[in-house]
Amino acid sequence: MRPDLIAWCGGLFRATGLAAFALLLILTNANAERRVALVLGNSQYQHAAPLANPVRDAQAMAERLKNLGFDVISGFDLTKQQTQTTVARFAKEVRGADIALFFYAGHGLQASGKNYLLPVDAALEDETSLDFEAVSVDFVLRQMSRETSIRLVFLDACRDNPLAAVLARTAGIKGASSGLAEIPIENGGAGTLVAFAASPNQLAYDGSGEHSPFTSALLQHIGESNISITEAMNRVTSDVFKATAGKQRPWINVSLTTEVVLHRVDLNVPLIVGEATPPQTEGGSGARNTGAASGQNDDQLALDLLRKKIPELATNEPILFDRPIKFGDPAIDGRSIAQLIKGKPLFSPVEGLDKSVWEGKHCDGCHEWDETRLCEQAKNFAANEVSVLRIQHPLGTRFKVALAKWAQGGCK
Repeated sequence: MRPDLIAWCGGLFRATGLAAFALLLILTNANAERRVALVLGNSQYQHAAPLANPVRDAQAMAERLKNLGFDVISGFDLTKQQTQTTVARFAKEVRGADIALFFYAGHGLQASGKNYLLPVDAALEDETSLDFEAVSVDFVLRQMSRETSIRLVFLDACRDNPLAAVLARTAGIKGASSGLAEIPIENGGAGTLVAFAASPNQLAYDGSGEHSPFTSALLQHIGESNISITEAMNRVTSDVFKATAGKQRPWINVSLTTEVVLHRVDLNVPLIVGEATPPQTEGGSGARNTGAASGQNDDQLALDLLRKKIPELATNEPILFDRPIKFGDPAIDGRSIAQLIKGKPLFSPVEGLDKSVWEGKHCDGCHEWDETRLCEQAKNFAANEVSVLRIQHPLGTRFKVALAKWAQGGCK
């Protein structure tokens, strides 16, 4: 269990005085799965103009994956030799993993239908250059396929690449292009997902912001609670298409035989599970309280104490979607649900997400919130009121309390 949850548990234990309890806030696949990731990003090219975002993209992705339970092997601005050394480390660690993941940001190209990633010292001059200067994507995929169950590949490597043009012109290699070629998926394990930042043979944008359009969307959706990786990639595709005004469309090839959820949260389990206490007798009367009954009393006591921790709104009026609300929180008071979901979050929209990724963004862009989807979320809070205490909401706990009350009124 994470240290912050241990501290939370300790505080609750002191508050309740219970002899034993279990806190079941967050249950993720990471508890049972071995997850290993290779993350590479190259920006400072020696024989081509530097790229602004790939290293930042890769660093942010490495942190995101660590928060999702991955053992991450990473490298930034690596030479060919350094890249091979890093891939070799990954090959040793990934063998037998439940989930193997590879993320790359930087220059890439295809030649004769084969894809290559370019280290920062790559110099492409003739037909032998690819073998000695570049790293074959197939080479990396072979390393992550040994005795692994699920393989996830994300290539933000379709940026406009002057080295590809040089290679095509000087070496006469047929089909040399900045856009990557489709990767055939081999059978094995529970399957593979390969995601390109752009469609085959098309270019991707490096972006003018802190991250490329593809990586920005991937950071947003890859760890969303209870969202399958295929649904997450659908959302990534939609976000990138919108962000680039239809000029860039990510391409996904999937052969997964099982649902893959990187951040699974059970919202329906009770927060507190009491443990039976020994039977007690009273003064020779022969009467006794059973352990089960005592355990039930402890459960109820713990739940009652949790309910007392739920903050109250500063109003008893009905909650309506587009009516200003007195939350009792100065940061959001006087605004409606409709207004707030168009505003900026107060807290991280995804647990553990670096502040630089989400600060200043807008909530509806993060979660694709609309009235219908928000109502479904609100119904969960209304059905299990203590669920508002589980994880921090981008707009705070009082916003979740208001959502629950809105759902109880029929989401009007």
